[in-house]
Amino acid sequence: MIFTTRQLPRSRTREANVWGVIAKAFLYAFLICLGIVVIYPLIWMALNGFKNNTQIFGDPFALPAGLNWHNYVQAWNQGVRDYVSVSVLVTVASGICTVLVSAWTAYGLTRTKMPAKPLVVGFVLGGLMLSPTVAVIPLVKMMQALGLYNTYWALIILYTAFRVPFSTFLIRAYMLDLSRDLDEAATMDGASEGQIFWRIILPLCRPIIVSCIILHVLFAWNEYLFAMIFSSDPNSQTLPVGLTSIMAKHGTNYAEVFAAMTISALPIVIVFFAAQRYFIRGLSDGIGK
Repeated sequence: MIFTTRQLPRSRTREANVWGVIAKAFLYAFLICLGIVVIYPLIWMALNGFKNNTQIFGDPFALPAGLNWHNYVQAWNQGVRDYVSVSVLVTVASGICTVLVSAWTAYGLTRTKMPAKPLVVGFVLGGLMLSPTVAVIPLVKMMQALGLYNTYWALIILYTAFRVPFSTFLIRAYMLDLSRDLDEAATMDGASEGQIFWRIILPLCRPIIVSCIILHVLFAWNEYLFAMIFSSDPNSQTLPVGLTSIMAKHGTNYAEVFAAMTISALPIVIVFFAAQRYFIRGLSDGIGK
């Protein structure tokens, strides 16, 4: 009996280890399959950019015969270069404005004494419930009245306005957990509210700010509805609208279309993997607090 009572915990431990290994194997298998499902279409699209129509229709899943960059050069010269420039300008400008406005708003809602603060928080976060498509017609009238229709500024203002509530929600959740002792120590040293924000609070919020920037880049880079309505001029079209124009003009040359789509997706992939560590840390800390 003594022998069996000593061996029973060991057998249970062994059984738990076996189930743990099985669960981990299933998890790794699931993640590998998920990675293939996500990555394979991107690789397939990039490889088809090196082919021609005959090779694509003959065997679309075969490897290209060689790395012929002609389609990528043609796509770049057919207008992708201009569309990328406009998208970079709109995305960067609206991203900077969104982060600055959201961070300053979150600072005011968490670190300052404000009357009726819960009401203000509800008003700001109520913007999350506003659908952009509902306000398209009034926004068109407003932009035309202000003389901003069919300009970069229309998209920059709209992207900033519709992303501020969500970014404020994330940054506010992150700031709530920051110690107020830092504010008190800085105030005792004679620092103003602006100095506390720029030199202390904002650097501490770097992970969630990077996360907000990445989320905004994903939104602004791929946004289509506002870009199509407020930038009808070919010289002010962003990449999603420009790709539609390229497909309309060169729709029969599928290899060139695949090349243009690969060029449009490449910056987002690079940005995400470059800031992946801050992105995951910022979201996990901000949402979990």
